[in-house]
Amino acid sequence: MKVYFVTMVNGFVLILLGLIGYLGSQTPSLTALIPVVAGIFLLYFVKGVKAENGLIAHLAVTLTLVLLIAFVKPLSGAIGRSDTGAIVRVSIMMVSSAVNMIYFILSFIAVRKARAKKVE
Repeated sequence: MKVYFVTMVNGFVLILLGLIGYLGSQTPSLTALIPVVAGIFLLYFVKGVKAENGLIAHLAVTLTLVLLIAFVKPLSGAIGRSDTGAIVRVSIMMVSSAVNMIYFILSFIAVRKARAKKVE
C-alpha cells in the first residue's frame, strides 16, 4: 500500500468518526470536530504526498503525529466515563493515525535509501 492511500483512508476515518462523535453526542462540543478538520487537511495533503512533495509530506506526518499524541486525552476521558462508544471511536482514530505514521516512516526510509543509491 502507498503512503498517500493510507493518508487518504486516515483522513476519511477521522472525518467520519469525528462527525459521528459530534453528531451522536447529547452535549456536542466543538472540540469533537478537531479530527474532522484534521481529516480535511490530510485529504488536502494527499495530492502532495502522492507527488512525493517533501514539504507536504512533512506537514502531513507532523499533523498525524500531533493527532496521535492529542488522542491520548480524549481516550483517557472516555475510559474514565466508561463511554464505550467514545473509547471505540478514539481507539480507531488512534490506530488509523498510528498506521499512517508507520507508513510515513517507511516511506521516508525508502526515499533516503533511494537517494543514497543515486549517490553511489
